[in-house]
Amino acid sequence: TGGSSGIGKCIAIECYKQGAFITLIARDENKLLQTKKEIEKYSVNDKQVVLCISVDVSKDYEQVENVLKQAQEKLGPVDMLVNCAGTSVTGKFEDIEVNSFERLMAVNYLGSVYPSRAVITTMKERRMGRIVFVSSQAGQLGLFGYTAYSPTKFALRGLAEALQMEVKPYNIYVTVAYPPDTDTPGFAEESKTKPLETKLISETSSVCQAEQVARVIVKDAIQGNFNSSVGSDGYMLSILTSGMSPVTSITEGLQQVVCMGIFRIVGLFYLGSFDSIVRRCMMQREKSESADKTE
Repeated sequence: TGGSSGIGKCIAIECYKQGAFITLIARDENKLLQTKKEIEKYSVNDKQVVLCISVDVSKDYEQVENVLKQAQEKLGPVDMLVNCAGTSVTGKFEDIEVNSFERLMAVNYLGSVYPSRAVITTMKERRMGRIVFVSSQAGQLGLFGYTAYSPTKFALRGLAEALQMEVKPYNIYVTVAYPPDTDTPGFAEESKTKPLETKLISETSSVCQAEQVARVIVKDAIQGNFNSSVGSDGYMLSILTSGMSPVTSITEGLQQVVCMGIFRIVGLFYLGSFDSIVRRCMMQREKSESADKTE
């Protein structure tokens, strides 16, 4: 889902390069057809198919269920579902329209619940499957400007943990991906309205390429890893926020135990610098406001 652009498109390309049959789901039919042509250039055999379905995955569950049934009738049962449909709104809590909170929860959370719900029964019957939820580093820690976005991405973690416990006996593995800021059309759009504080905090880490993020997500999903993170910042955050999340191996669990304390100290420095950025911006704003009044 969300396969017509950004990380979703790059994941589709990565899977296609490995011989997969692809079903792209997104709202914009023209974008879907353009992406289909782009993906088909990477075919590894002449049997591969790219199917496009135009539907809003966040609005009507029955519609989502029907289109996925149609896709499975054409291409066979879903081996891996990648939930990548998402959108973002940034701004101060009191400046964000109330309906934006509702819209983001519908797209980012329910837009992952509906497709997952539609494929889970068949996966359980077949005793195999992979489900990927594309969250965000803003789904690991809440940041200034993301009061509408972060909670929807945090929600995916809760869904993934509970679902993994249910489906593990059926040999189905759930992966939650936490990509950092990634160079996508969605990120470019979001950057236009970011508050200054959010921009300055974002600049403390680099922007990743969508192709790199996609490669990591596909590799982790195939291996059945619960957490998927990119880069050293991503690794640190995945350790810090591991909590009671499932582990894939004893080694992973030991790394979390050993590194947690050290990373917490590093994390506190990061939090201190973020708070400092917010304070400086507030003081600057107040200074310019008082200067405007005296004029």
